[in-house]
Amino acid sequence: MPRLAPKEGRRPRDMIISLLVLLVPIALMMGFYRVVLDGDRPVSIDPASSIDLASRAFPVAVPAGLTEDQDWHITSANFRREDNGATLRIGYIPPSDKAILMIQSNVDASVLVPAEVGAQGQRTGTFRTGQRTWLQYSGRTNETALIATEETRTIVILGDSADTANLEKLATAIP
Repeated sequence: MPRLAPKEGRRPRDMIISLLVLLVPIALMMGFYRVVLDGDRPVSIDPASSIDLASRAFPVAVPAGLTEDQDWHITSANFRREDNGATLRIGYIPPSDKAILMIQSNVDASVLVPAEVGAQGQRTGTFRTGQRTWLQYSGRTNETALIATEETRTIVILGDSADTANLEKLATAIP
């Protein structure tokens, strides 16, 4: 059986060159995607249809000024009618890249708050804006919620415990 001489076989240098031929174009494409095409930027959506549907069930408060700021992105919007009321959920990605969920509902607060914050949620303080006083709750692991209960709706802002500044910024933007 014929065999290759030791110098005729593949050497480690050949494997390194082959890997470089593959990895260099991949690295260039990833750099182009991230830098030129803003590949890391969250995809923003228009929540107008969900807000319109929700406004037929209860008065909806739309945060002002956040979408003009290029660092805030609306990534989801969902409206659902339930047996005991209706709920609007809008997902935001703030500059910190930690997701924030704003929930507005005419479901009774005694049902909505435990469902969204968790049964172990406990009140930890308050936060005041010009329009309302928000109750601050610790929720599930590493979650904080700001809750405002009004006559026609309950607003819950839910996000990461380490991102309370953006939770408060969203609460302040709600008229």
